[in-house]
Amino acid sequence: MTHILESALLGLMEQAATAVATLVEDLSREELLRSRLTRREVLRQLVVLADSARQVDAAIRSALPELDWSGWDTMRTRFDLPAGEALDEALWFACESLVPATLLWLRFYQHSQPALFRMTP
Repeated sequence: MTHILESALLGLMEQAATAVATLVEDLSREELLRSRLTRREVLRQLVVLADSARQVDAAIRSALPELDWSGWDTMRTRFDLPAGEALDEALWFACESLVPATLLWLRFYQHSQPALFRMTP
């Protein structure tokens, strides 16, 4: 993959994580799971984030070791589960744990390794 594509994938990850964080801000687990529209959009954004993470090259993953790449790989398969407790748990875990940590580390790496995030050849 080209550097531009890798930067774009990292940008998509950040945008999707920010969208999820915004959507779930101040929501309890029960409120999120009851809200059909918010829940659907949160799940859609999480799938975008996980799909983008899955496509990031191994060399870039190695350069950003604090990101939970395996966690996103695992969550991606769980997001395809049928409606029920297992999907609810995956959704909430991603919102409460993976998304905040992902945003934190992406922003950290944007400052410490800005070249990885620049959309230039």
